[in-house]
Amino acid sequence: MLTDELREKLIEAALEARRWAYAPYSGYSVGAALLTASGRIYDGVNVENASYPNTICAERVAVFKAVSEGEREFIAIAVVTSNGGAPCGACRQVLSEFGFDTIVLIADERRNLVAETTVGELLPRAFRKEQVVKETRASV
Repeated sequence: MLTDELREKLIEAALEARRWAYAPYSGYSVGAALLTASGRIYDGVNVENASYPNTICAERVAVFKAVSEGEREFIAIAVVTSNGGAPCGACRQVLSEFGFDTIVLIADERRNLVAETTVGELLPRAFRKEQVVKETRASV
């Protein structure tokens, strides 16, 4: 269960991480903090690149850090931007790989919770891993 205290802790962790964002092109710094079932929090920031397609979002950095440490079950993720922007489509799809019930907290830089939702609500009719497995088995 996500308590008010945990919500605040996640938002604070995302806000703190945001200061390390590398956003020289857009100027739009993003911080994320991901709470896993083990109780650990993994943070992430957006890292831009002169070749825009090579940029990576804060949410995916947090997910990839967690996965690289063996985590597979996520409880919640907080995302902090200057204006309370929501995760992009690519981040929503990556998060969906690990559960549609993951809570998504969207906050602004003043710690205001702009929205609380789930990955499933952010990404209805997502492309699911079951579809890939089914298609792969059918073609063999």
